[in-house]
Amino acid sequence: MRPAHTRCAVPPKVTDGGAPNSSPEAHGFATFLLSPMLRSANDMESSTVKGFLTICQQGAPLIAALVIVCGLTAMSAAAEQVDPRISEDDDAYLSRQAQALLAQVNETLSRVPPQVPEPPERRLALLVLDGVLHEQYAPSRPPVQEFYRARIERAVAQMEGTRVSEGAIIWKLYNHGFVVRTATVTLAFDVYRGPQGFRVSDAEGGRSIGLSPGFPIPDDLAERLVRQCDVLFISHRHGDHADEWIARTFLAHGKPVVAPPNAFEGSPIHEQITRLKREAHTVQRLPIQDGARQLEVVVYPGQQYQGSGLPNNVALVFTPEGMSFAHNGDQINDPYPAYQEDYEWIDKVREHHRVDVLMTNCWLNDIYRLTRGFNPKLVIPGHENELSHPVWDRVPYWRDAEYLGTTYPQLLASDYPVLPMTWGESYHYKAPGR
Repeated sequence: MRPAHTRCAVPPKVTDGGAPNSSPEAHGFATFLLSPMLRSANDMESSTVKGFLTICQQGAPLIAALVIVCGLTAMSAAAEQVDPRISEDDDAYLSRQAQALLAQVNETLSRVPPQVPEPPERRLALLVLDGVLHEQYAPSRPPVQEFYRARIERAVAQMEGTRVSEGAIIWKLYNHGFVVRTATVTLAFDVYRGPQGFRVSDAEGGRSIGLSPGFPIPDDLAERLVRQCDVLFISHRHGDHADEWIARTFLAHGKPVVAPPNAFEGSPIHEQITRLKREAHTVQRLPIQDGARQLEVVVYPGQQYQGSGLPNNVALVFTPEGMSFAHNGDQINDPYPAYQEDYEWIDKVREHHRVDVLMTNCWLNDIYRLTRGFNPKLVIPGHENELSHPVWDRVPYWRDAEYLGTTYPQLLASDYPVLPMTWGESYHYKAPGR
């Protein structure tokens, strides 16, 4: 956005030699000139701005500050165009279209909440959402950012005002993030604020990084979200599942963070992470709420890629009410021999434990077999439309099952209830049979 106006000020005093004084006042003057151009405190930390402020301290504050103002004015004008590959008119149209379509999506999803079976009107709204989010620069478009933030804001406000007396309320956040609340506990899985960049693929097969610093939810909203939860389960170390800021905030509030051994390696918080045994079917106890309550937890020894050294915790959590919730992170079992070993425990989960809700990544190759192994009362897919991925890899609500080689169609044709949800939505699970 361009600033509405730029205020003027009296320039600093000049010495007899003609160069401006090097002083804190000179640095402050340059910062003052810059302030209308900078959108947040984060901009003051950029290497470009820091470099010019150093020049100011070393003897040329007015010149350097004016150069920055001119440069940032040009950057601000350029920033209004999101996709640099197309004309300004085409780019502006795509933003207007996103705003119009997302407003309709919002209206429809608010009127037709998640339910089984899925109403056609709701299904169509999710397909429209796919269309908007599969434009390459979608994460940088203001209407997309506003849509995402508003939906997460609404979800957090609901958490702040919701008490559960029966069953569980399940909120879906960004990517594969979920919050589950029962009458006594609130569980968080793979909570992530959102990407600040995204992969861009070109026609020659090259890749670059696009920037979307305005996409992640703000820290104050994320802080409110953390305050609503008792524990965070992280499946694996990838950044779209393991958000270090979120983990640090949980720990700062005295709330446990459960993650695989290599999550946050090299970080100061590494030693504060709770590492439960990755052992199939074995129930372990986890104190929460300052020891006032305990959860029973099984951590299945999953893999993001077998043989790659990337452990993926598949958590099965039992609440004090006796309900159970499974989250499989990025568990992958591609149809190759080296990827099949985890079926030794996947196929037998139902023999050892009852599962109420399975929150599974939507692109798992044999999602139907995994579901049969867990035998849940309800399946909630996740990981749709991960915007840090290139367009072809933002798995859509229309599933792209043939290209991806998944058994999602078999799952939908089965007797297992499947509940697609999107950012910020909630569902009241009534725990049938309990």
